Amino acid sequence: MIRVLIADDQELVRAGFRMILDAQPDIDVVGEAADGAQALAAVDTCAPGVVLMDIRMPDMDGLTATRAITARADGPRVLVLTTFDTEEYVYQALRAGAAGFLLKTAPPQRLVDAVRMISDGEALLAPTITRRLIETYVRTPPPGHTVPAALASLTDRERDVLHAIGRGLSNAEIAADFVVSEATVKTHINRLFAKLGLRDRVQAVVLAYESGLVHPGADADAHSR
Repeated sequence: MIRVLIADDQELVRAGFRMILDAQPDIDVVGEAADGAQALAAVDTCAPGVVLMDIRMPDMDGLTATRAITARADGPRVLVLTTFDTEEYVYQALRAGAAGFLLKTAPPQRLVDAVRMISDGEALLAPTITRRLIETYVRTPPPGHTVPAALASLTDRERDVLHAIGRGLSNAEIAADFVVSEATVKTHINRLFAKLGLRDRVQAVVLAYESGLVHPGADADAHSR
């Protein structure tokens, strides 16, 4: 059973999400919160596996709460709820470890699918969308910027795979480019995630840009070299 906590300052929004999710046989809404502080408290008392987190809330906002939750070693995964005008906050949430974001205008089935994906350990954000979002807000490292020590531990192939992830390529596309199997690509990804301490693909894309491995505006076409 997937245990879900809904954090949003609008009661009608929480009620609507609860109705949709509680109707699913494999999902149980175990708590609600009207602000970030309540969300943190509910994580302790309700032990959710997934937190639906609104960004704009009174007192403690969703961004602050997301940082606190994802800093916990065994904390739940956070799915950010957003609107089109909060992209900068979404980028900060992704940097903080959120597993992805979902527009509040998404249809009910999309919400259900999102919760299941996040619970399964996947990142709910197409790599190309992640790339466009990050390109808007990331600060390109200045010339002479030192590559993080963890990146230096990657093999050449692992670095190539990280670069491909940053460009927005899927596992199938990476496999085709490198002329290897998807299983081999997954092995490289698992190894580089372990070396870099990454949770998922979203964090990998963020790191690829912030380390200067991929540059904003470059490789606009994910399939071009």
